[in-house]
Amino acid sequence: MIRLTAIHKAYDPQASGPVLRDANLAIASGEFVAILGKSGSGKTTLLNIIGGLDRDYAGTAVVDGLELKRMKDRDLSRFRNRTISFVFQTFNLLPHLSCAENVAYPAYFGDVVPRSEIGARAREAMERVGIAHKSQAYPNTLSGGERQRVAIARAIFQRPKILLADEPTGNLDSASGQHVMNLFLELNRKDGVTVMLVTHDEHLAALAHRIVRIADGRIVGEEKTA
Repeated sequence: MIRLTAIHKAYDPQASGPVLRDANLAIASGEFVAILGKSGSGKTTLLNIIGGLDRDYAGTAVVDGLELKRMKDRDLSRFRNRTISFVFQTFNLLPHLSCAENVAYPAYFGDVVPRSEIGARAREAMERVGIAHKSQAYPNTLSGGERQRVAIARAIFQRPKILLADEPTGNLDSASGQHVMNLFLELNRKDGVTVMLVTHDEHLAALAHRIVRIADGRIVGEEKTA
Protein backbone atom coordinates (compact mmCIF):
# COMPACT_ATOMS: atom_id res chain seq x y z
CA MET A 1 0.00 0.00 0.00
CA ILE A 2 2.72 2.50 1.05
CA ARG A 3 6.44 2.14 0.42
CA LEU A 4 9.05 4.81 1.07
CA THR A 5 12.60 4.16 -0.09
CA ALA A 6 15.63 6.28 0.85
CA ILE A 7 13.58 9.44 1.39
CA HIS A 8 15.78 12.48 1.99
CA LYS A 9 14.28 15.94 2.50
CA ALA A 10 15.91 19.28 3.35
CA TYR A 11 14.11 22.63 3.33
CA ASP A 12 17.25 24.75 3.59
CA PRO A 13 20.46 22.68 3.87
CA GLN A 14 22.54 25.76 4.69
CA ALA A 15 20.34 26.85 7.58
CA SER A 16 19.81 23.43 9.15
CA GLY A 17 20.25 19.75 8.52
CA PRO A 18 17.81 17.61 6.54
CA VAL A 19 14.38 17.07 8.04
CA LEU A 20 14.31 13.47 6.75
CA ARG A 21 17.39 11.30 6.32
CA ASP A 22 17.32 8.07 4.31
CA ALA A 23 13.83 7.12 5.55
CA ASN A 24 12.57 3.67 4.57
CA LEU A 25 9.07 2.53 5.48
CA ALA A 26 6.54 -0.05 4.28
CA ILE A 27 2.89 -0.10 5.37
CA ALA A 28 0.50 -2.84 4.28
CA SER A 29 -3.11 -2.29 3.30
CA GLY A 30 -5.36 -2.27 6.37
CA GLU A 31 -2.62 -1.49 8.88
CA PHE A 32 -2.94 1.10 11.65
CA VAL A 33 0.51 2.62 12.11
CA ALA A 34 1.56 5.32 14.56
CA ILE A 35 4.50 7.58 13.69
CA LEU A 36 5.90 8.54 17.07
CA GLY A 37 8.43 11.30 17.74
CA LYS A 38 9.07 14.68 19.28
CA SER A 39 8.14 17.98 17.62
CA GLY A 40 10.51 18.73 14.75
CA SER A 41 11.51 15.11 14.26
CA GLY A 42 10.14 14.92 10.70
CA LYS A 43 6.75 13.27 11.36
CA THR A 44 4.60 15.79 9.53
CA THR A 45 6.99 15.97 6.57
CA LEU A 46 6.78 12.20 6.25
CA LEU A 47 2.99 12.42 6.21
CA ASN A 48 3.01 15.21 3.62
CA ILE A 49 5.15 13.11 1.29
CA ILE A 50 2.85 10.10 1.62
CA GLY A 51 -0.15 12.35 0.98
CA GLY A 52 1.40 13.85 -2.14
CA LEU A 53 1.50 17.34 -0.63
CA ASP A 54 5.29 17.51 -0.90
CA ARG A 55 7.19 16.22 -3.96
CA ASP A 56 10.46 18.07 -3.45
CA TYR A 57 12.55 15.23 -2.00
CA ALA A 58 15.08 12.59 -2.95
CA GLY A 59 14.07 8.94 -2.94
CA THR A 60 10.91 7.10 -3.93
CA ALA A 61 7.39 7.22 -2.49
CA VAL A 62 4.94 4.66 -3.86
CA VAL A 63 1.34 4.75 -2.61
CA ASP A 64 -1.33 2.34 -3.82
CA GLY A 65 0.97 1.29 -6.66
CA LEU A 66 1.73 4.82 -7.90
CA GLU A 67 5.04 6.66 -7.66
CA LEU A 68 3.86 10.07 -6.51
CA LYS A 69 6.78 12.18 -7.70
CA ARG A 70 6.28 11.06 -11.30
CA MET A 71 2.60 12.00 -11.42
CA LYS A 72 1.28 15.11 -13.16
CA ASP A 73 -0.45 17.65 -10.93
CA ARG A 74 -3.91 16.84 -12.28
CA ASP A 75 -3.44 13.09 -11.85
CA LEU A 76 -2.04 13.59 -8.35
CA SER A 77 -5.04 15.70 -7.35
CA ARG A 78 -7.42 13.05 -8.65
CA PHE A 79 -5.47 10.35 -6.82
CA ARG A 80 -5.63 12.25 -3.53
CA ASN A 81 -9.34 12.91 -3.97
CA ARG A 82 -10.07 9.22 -4.52
CA THR A 83 -7.56 7.53 -2.23
CA ILE A 84 -6.38 9.69 0.68
CA SER A 85 -8.01 11.83 3.35
CA PHE A 86 -6.37 14.01 5.99
CA VAL A 87 -7.28 14.90 9.56
CA PHE A 88 -5.31 17.75 11.14
CA GLN A 89 -4.81 19.05 14.66
CA THR A 90 -6.31 22.43 13.73
CA PHE A 91 -9.52 20.97 12.16
CA ASN A 92 -9.26 23.21 9.02
CA LEU A 93 -13.01 23.81 8.83
CA LEU A 94 -14.37 26.72 6.82
CA PRO A 95 -16.15 29.07 9.26
CA HIS A 96 -18.64 30.45 6.73
CA LEU A 97 -19.99 26.98 5.87
CA SER A 98 -22.30 24.83 7.98
CA CYS A 99 -20.99 21.55 9.33
CA ALA A 100 -22.82 19.60 6.63
CA GLU A 101 -21.37 21.87 3.96
CA ASN A 102 -17.88 21.41 5.40
CA VAL A 103 -18.30 17.63 5.31
CA ALA A 104 -19.45 17.67 1.69
CA TYR A 105 -16.86 20.22 0.57
CA PRO A 106 -14.45 17.68 -1.04
CA ALA A 107 -17.19 16.60 -3.45
CA TYR A 108 -16.93 19.87 -5.33
CA PHE A 109 -13.32 19.19 -6.30
CA GLY A 110 -13.78 15.83 -7.97
CA ASP A 111 -16.19 13.36 -9.48
CA VAL A 112 -16.07 10.64 -6.83
CA VAL A 113 -19.54 11.37 -5.43
CA PRO A 114 -22.45 12.05 -7.85
CA ARG A 115 -24.13 15.38 -7.13
CA SER A 116 -27.42 13.64 -6.40
CA GLU A 117 -25.78 11.67 -3.58
CA ILE A 118 -23.82 14.44 -1.86
CA GLY A 119 -26.41 15.30 0.78
CA ALA A 120 -27.10 11.69 1.74
CA ARG A 121 -23.39 10.86 1.85
CA ALA A 122 -22.69 13.84 4.11
CA ARG A 123 -25.48 12.81 6.50
CA GLU A 124 -24.17 9.26 6.57
CA ALA A 125 -20.65 10.44 7.42
CA MET A 126 -21.92 12.74 10.17
CA GLU A 127 -24.09 10.00 11.66
CA ARG A 128 -21.10 7.68 11.63
CA VAL A 129 -19.14 10.01 13.93
CA GLY A 130 -22.12 11.04 16.06
CA ILE A 131 -22.36 14.66 14.96
CA ALA A 132 -25.43 14.61 12.65
CA HIS A 133 -27.41 16.73 15.12
CA LYS A 134 -25.00 19.60 14.39
CA SER A 135 -25.35 19.46 10.61
CA GLN A 136 -26.71 23.01 10.27
CA ALA A 137 -24.49 24.53 12.97
CA TYR A 138 -21.36 26.53 12.17
CA PRO A 139 -17.89 25.48 13.35
CA ASN A 140 -17.41 28.41 15.74
CA THR A 141 -20.41 27.24 17.78
CA LEU A 142 -18.91 23.79 18.44
CA SER A 143 -16.51 22.44 21.03
CA GLY A 144 -13.06 21.24 19.97
CA GLY A 145 -14.15 17.61 20.11
CA GLU A 146 -17.22 18.33 17.98
CA ARG A 147 -15.16 20.20 15.41
CA GLN A 148 -12.74 17.31 15.14
CA ARG A 149 -15.64 14.91 14.59
CA VAL A 150 -16.84 17.14 11.75
CA ALA A 151 -13.31 17.05 10.32
CA ILE A 152 -13.30 13.25 10.53
CA ALA A 153 -16.72 13.10 8.86
CA ARG A 154 -15.28 15.22 6.04
CA ALA A 155 -12.31 12.85 5.80
CA ILE A 156 -14.48 9.72 5.48
CA PHE A 157 -17.03 11.38 3.18
CA GLN A 158 -14.99 10.22 0.15
CA ARG A 159 -14.57 6.71 1.61
CA PRO A 160 -10.77 6.79 1.31
CA LYS A 161 -8.39 3.85 1.32
CA ILE A 162 -5.88 5.75 3.45
CA LEU A 163 -6.43 8.15 6.35
CA LEU A 164 -3.53 10.38 7.39
CA ALA A 165 -3.97 11.97 10.82
CA ASP A 166 -1.51 14.63 12.01
CA GLU A 167 -1.70 15.09 15.82
CA PRO A 168 -5.52 14.87 15.61
CA THR A 169 -6.02 14.95 19.39
CA GLY A 170 -3.50 17.68 20.13
CA ASN A 171 -6.13 20.37 20.80
CA LEU A 172 -8.60 18.11 22.62
CA ASP A 173 -9.21 17.10 26.21
CA SER A 174 -8.54 13.48 27.10
CA ALA A 175 -12.16 12.30 26.77
CA SER A 176 -12.59 13.91 23.33
CA GLY A 177 -9.21 12.58 22.27
CA GLN A 178 -10.17 9.04 23.23
CA HIS A 179 -13.43 9.36 21.29
CA VAL A 180 -11.50 10.45 18.18
CA MET A 181 -9.13 7.49 18.56
CA ASN A 182 -12.09 5.13 18.87
CA LEU A 183 -13.43 6.47 15.57
CA PHE A 184 -10.10 5.80 13.87
CA LEU A 185 -9.99 2.27 15.29
CA GLU A 186 -13.52 1.60 14.03
CA LEU A 187 -12.68 2.85 10.55
CA ASN A 188 -9.64 0.62 10.49
CA ARG A 189 -11.34 -2.51 11.85
CA LYS A 190 -14.74 -2.31 10.16
CA ASP A 191 -13.91 -0.52 6.91
CA GLY A 192 -10.33 -1.70 6.38
CA VAL A 193 -9.04 1.87 6.07
CA THR A 194 -5.26 2.10 6.32
CA VAL A 195 -4.54 4.62 9.08
CA MET A 196 -1.33 6.55 9.73
CA LEU A 197 -1.36 8.50 12.95
CA VAL A 198 1.34 11.09 13.68
CA THR A 199 1.69 11.70 17.40
CA HIS A 200 4.12 12.40 20.22
CA ASP A 201 1.85 10.61 22.72
CA GLU A 202 3.04 7.12 23.73
CA HIS A 203 -0.43 6.17 25.01
CA LEU A 204 -2.14 6.99 21.70
CA ALA A 205 0.60 5.30 19.70
CA ALA A 206 0.10 2.10 21.68
CA LEU A 207 -3.44 1.79 20.23
CA ALA A 208 -2.03 1.24 16.74
CA HIS A 209 -0.93 -2.10 15.29
CA ARG A 210 2.62 -0.87 14.94
CA ILE A 211 4.72 2.02 16.18
CA VAL A 212 7.37 3.61 13.97
CA ARG A 213 9.74 5.82 15.96
CA ILE A 214 11.39 8.80 14.33
CA ALA A 215 14.08 11.12 15.73
CA ASP A 216 16.03 13.89 13.99
CA GLY A 217 14.65 12.85 10.62
CA ARG A 218 15.64 9.20 10.93
CA ILE A 219 13.44 6.18 11.50
CA VAL A 220 15.13 4.73 14.56
CA GLY A 221 12.91 1.78 15.39
CA GLU A 222 9.69 -0.11 14.87
CA GLU A 223 7.64 -2.31 17.17
CA LYS A 224 4.36 -4.19 17.06
CA THR A 225 1.92 -3.39 19.85
CA ALA A 226 0.09 -6.72 19.89
